[in-house]
Amino acid sequence: MQNAFYKYWHVSFLYHHLSMEDQDLVVCAGLLLLQHRRRHRHRRRMWVHDILRGREQHGEFHRLVRELRLDEERFQRYFRLDREQFDSLLSKIGPLLSMQSTNYRRPIPPAERLAICLRFLATGDSYRTVAYSYRVGVSTVASVVRQVTRVIWDALVGEYMPTPTTEDWRSVAEGFQRRWAFPNCLGSIDGKHVVIRAPDNSGSLFYNYKGTYSVVLLAVVDAEYCFRVVDVGAYGRTSDGGVLANSTFGQKLQDGTLGLPQDALLPGAEHLGPQPYAFVADEAFPLRRNLLRPFPGRQSGSRRVFNYRLSHARLIVENTFGILTSQWRMYRGVIGISPLNVDACVKATCVLHNFLRRTTTTNTRTTPAPAGPPAADSDAAGLLPVTRVGSNNSTREAIRVRETFMSYFTNEGAVTWQPAV
Repeated sequence: MQNAFYKYWHVSFLYHHLSMEDQDLVVCAGLLLLQHRRRHRHRRRMWVHDILRGREQHGEFHRLVRELRLDEERFQRYFRLDREQFDSLLSKIGPLLSMQSTNYRRPIPPAERLAICLRFLATGDSYRTVAYSYRVGVSTVASVVRQVTRVIWDALVGEYMPTPTTEDWRSVAEGFQRRWAFPNCLGSIDGKHVVIRAPDNSGSLFYNYKGTYSVVLLAVVDAEYCFRVVDVGAYGRTSDGGVLANSTFGQKLQDGTLGLPQDALLPGAEHLGPQPYAFVADEAFPLRRNLLRPFPGRQSGSRRVFNYRLSHARLIVENTFGILTSQWRMYRGVIGISPLNVDACVKATCVLHNFLRRTTTTNTRTTPAPAGPPAADSDAAGLLPVTRVGSNNSTREAIRVRETFMSYFTNEGAVTWQPAV
């Protein structure tokens, strides 16, 4: 203790010039002062701020949410899930969110952790705003969102967004043929920039062509407005062939390892021979044997018909992004968290989108008719279209496939609602 006292006061050189009695007095005085300072410092340290101590009496989860359970409509607007869906989701992820109580503090229960996370995704508010509402610490909200979004993805992806098999792809094609009159269509594909706050020390990696910072969400959507494949996390600056080529989906599409069905005849056009199953995309994507894009520029005649029919099927993904942004308003602005947590939030909202689509009754589920892409000044300011994501150098086979589909839509596959040739 004496050595600690000498170091603290830096007066050891004077200590040796005192008498033994004075030395004892100085040591006692110093020890009493140190003890007083330690007690004072310990008394000021708190586990929980006084405002946060009233969480169970005044926090939003313990007051407002309980009242909202008495009103189904308001509960759904608040969480984007109705009571049954909230409880179902909680039953799936609750055991993964449970934490052990200690002698020092009680953990936040799984239901409240889920509520905090859903509220952040549904509003896009800052961690601080959510923390004030629920009377928890800002770091607690950050930890909860980081944990719950990953648990939601892990718990739901196997059931609501599994890796498609050959039979799954064939089922998707049947849906596009039945609902949108586009045969051999495996899904509508598009990419969006998810706008984020500029990450620290990231340089221009996340800087995109719109002058904002972003990560890229690449998605494949089926005829029922559900995500079948999502790839999240590409740098915002990535363009040309990078987004598609660097994604797992793009690499498997290029390698032929997606498990796509074998070529099949188009309905009523056996003379055209078997044609490949293909995804539909806009002009930002390359033309490939299994990836159809429109003819560039202003077209007429048969090419105009093809572009119209392809656009009719392709806009399913645009409408799906519209539903996503209307449900989860974090996409309406700049997401001010780290890129890794942004990736987790985006994946969580995509799998929650599928969860809602498949558990909501058809009377209340949002199913828009195909329409044009959102305007530049729309509410979905946090989702921006990608530029070219692939080379326009097309193989002869890819050109032949597009020409065959064009001929089919003009003749055997013509419908009453398409433009005249």
